Amino acid sequence: MSQDNQGLDFSTVIASTVHDLKNSLSVLIQTHNQWLARLPAELQGGTEQGIMEHEFSHLNGMLVQLLGLYKLGVNQLPVCPDYHELDDFIEAQLAAQQEVLLHRDILATWRIDTASPLGFFDRELVASVVGNVLTNATRYAGHALLISIEEEGEQLVISVNDDGTGYPQRMLERQHDYVQGIDAQSGSTGLGLYFAARIAALHERNGVRGRIEIANGGALGGGLFRLYLP
Repeated sequence: MSQDNQGLDFSTVIASTVHDLKNSLSVLIQTHNQWLARLPAELQGGTEQGIMEHEFSHLNGMLVQLLGLYKLGVNQLPVCPDYHELDDFIEAQLAAQQEVLLHRDILATWRIDTASPLGFFDRELVASVVGNVLTNATRYAGHALLISIEEEGEQLVISVNDDGTGYPQRMLERQHDYVQGIDAQSGSTGLGLYFAARIAALHERNGVRGRIEIANGGALGGGLFRLYLP
């Protein structure tokens, strides 16, 4: 056996490790919730609980991204678009964030402004993008979040807007260079935006690929993330 055949591919090792970490995190979250339910009401909630709920969601989102990026790299991330009820899709994303929103005292609202109640996309992939954006938005929001779905031309646009301070100018200026390196102030690596852009681009119709945009402003005046799906 040659020396080249003796070692494992490092990306495969990482993917396997991430998969195990995700399983362990799922057990940890489930056990934590069971333990929390047994506590007296006066000991539940509080700032610490909000932090734990947010970090659980953040860790799970990062692990999903890493697995997704690995599968993208080896062409093992299939796209399975179908028609989905838009109001049901939004409600499911908010339900997954309910505990974090409650503990952070954030009011999340949503609206749909389209001619059709249905959207055509890969629900699991798009949900992973929206879930990650919501997790980040809850970290920087003041007290409000808005998810909106509208049509722009022949594309469906899913937006997440918060009332925080918005995206840093550096990110806005380099938003097409998603892997920007670690930001010393925020700790951001840009991988979340890179993952979102790749998932968006997997959705294609009539030669038009999906894309993402970030800006500041919108109805709430803070960060505004927009996912375009053809």
